[in-house]
Amino acid sequence: MTKVALVTDTHWGARNDSRVFAKYFSKFWTDIFFPYIDSHKIDHVIHLGDIVDRRKYINYVTADNLKKDFIQPLKERNIKFWCLIGNHDIYYRNSLEINALDQLYGVDENINLISEPQEINIDGCDLLLMPWICKDNWNSTWTAIKESKSQVMLGHLELNGFEMHRGAVCETGFDLEEFRKFDMVLSGHFHHRSSNDNIYYLGCPYEITWSDYKDPKGFHIFDTETRELEFIKNPHSLFHKFDYNDTNMKIEELDDMDLSQFEDSYMKIIIQNKTNPYLFDLFIDRLTKAGVHDLQIVEDLFNLDMDSESDIIDEAKSTMEMLESYVEQIETTVSKKKLKGLFQSLYNEALALE
Repeated sequence: MTKVALVTDTHWGARNDSRVFAKYFSKFWTDIFFPYIDSHKIDHVIHLGDIVDRRKYINYVTADNLKKDFIQPLKERNIKFWCLIGNHDIYYRNSLEINALDQLYGVDENINLISEPQEINIDGCDLLLMPWICKDNWNSTWTAIKESKSQVMLGHLELNGFEMHRGAVCETGFDLEEFRKFDMVLSGHFHHRSSNDNIYYLGCPYEITWSDYKDPKGFHIFDTETRELEFIKNPHSLFHKFDYNDTNMKIEELDDMDLSQFEDSYMKIIIQNKTNPYLFDLFIDRLTKAGVHDLQIVEDLFNLDMDSESDIIDEAKSTMEMLESYVEQIETTVSKKKLKGLFQSLYNEALALE
């Protein structure tokens, strides 16, 4: 029996190579991932794609963080490592030939880069490893799937009907029926953990955008004998919301609050009831001094003095709902399903640049 650590969509260099995100990412590797690997004597790791964030280039500091946080610790432990090439790892959209890890590390006995479908065997368990599917590897992909004797497939797949982020369902990509022959399909690409029948999206190990708020993050352990998949949760959060209500609040309560936990965090203050401007300013000042990186204050619109219900504007539609509504109203010969998928893809890219 061998247990394999599975991790995916690590996106080193996220948010324009943000120092705050780099520090937060590093905390996961040093506090959670490698201590677990050590204590459970795991010596096989598979990364399911999107190891870096940018397709076109990589920042030197980000490359150094990737080496120190992940690659070097793997080598020091002599861990057998496979890395599937994801869509964020490639320079050209339709070719996996030029990819981030290959350019950074080249040929390395500890790093097995998967840019073509490949079957491996770990302690008697056959696994089909499938990188991002594009024009370049289209024929070899479907040949490998057709001829594979493996019962378990690991990939970086875009399948329709699954949530990319909570509330955002993918309407493009492959149909899960095309992978029905496998007992289990474990995939990266979508950042939200979900499953349907034999398909399991593993999700990213940490929060990257506000859409990840309170969405459980972490990595998985796959048992090659029982095929059990265990989720190891990452307890660290970067995004926080605070419901502010000072109705019965006293200054002494502010003094007792431990705000140091919010250092280098993203925070939204949701105003439920603000009766004392001085107390509120003091609270914001304390958060600022605690080192909150990004602070947004959201006023409760429903506390506005309105004459009637008709004065309340129904503005609850999300950006994607408005875009989809627009697509439905236009006349075009282009597939509206494909247009919605394109808008969703662009919207997700925009979220990543927040």
